[in-house]
Amino acid sequence: MVRPLFRQLLLGTLALATIDLAAGGISPVLRGREPLGERLFAAAGWRDSVLAHSPWIQADSAEAVGSPQFETDRRHFAEDLMRTGHVDSLRADSLADAAVREAYVRRVPPALVLGVMLTENDILKSSARSKVGALGLMQVHARSWRSLRGRFGSNLRDDRTNLKYGVYILSYFVKKPKEGVEANDLWRVGLLRYNGCVRGTNTSDCHSYPDKVREEVEQSAQSTCRGKGFGRCVAQPLMLSALAGGED
Repeated sequence: MVRPLFRQLLLGTLALATIDLAAGGISPVLRGREPLGERLFAAAGWRDSVLAHSPWIQADSAEAVGSPQFETDRRHFAEDLMRTGHVDSLRADSLADAAVREAYVRRVPPALVLGVMLTENDILKSSARSKVGALGLMQVHARSWRSLRGRFGSNLRDDRTNLKYGVYILSYFVKKPKEGVEANDLWRVGLLRYNGCVRGTNTSDCHSYPDKVREEVEQSAQSTCRGKGFGRCVAQPLMLSALAGGED
């Protein structure tokens, strides 16, 4: 559940800010020249639009997965995977079903899951292992998350198991920010934490990780985002999801 102070700050952002949709931006722009009523209407407008296409934000997870939107998102995710040229249609369908299902359950944008997956493992190799021992599609560090074994299993080379871990971890970091994080920075701070980037002493360029994921979403989530920019496809749904709370 979102902490009370953060919740109030987020409510303020949603009420008083509008998002630069035309540019696909994510930074709130306070329009001091507009009457408060118009600003509230604009904020409510994008909120209603996002909620209409993202049942996973507010609905019970079983209800959301059973919705027509789930099948639409699953199909689009598979199309994006096929476009990489690294999977056939059978594996694309299998990965899309698992990835979008976990995104719905954990209440994170499917496009963000796709962006992280392709940033971490662009050839979608199940057995991929990094220099520090991170495994699989989402490059999960087993030692750091051993507490999840009883919940999800231990075979991180299994695609479905790896996605259960990866999306859970992603959700944990992007929806449970530290105090002082602004609502429009949830995605950036969360991705830094997912990547293990704190001070950048081990990997000097780790602070560029969020931008790499954003670029991957913009380039690869063509069907999933359906022409929407990163703000509308990822940042806005994530803000609303953090406000709503839900699955852990």
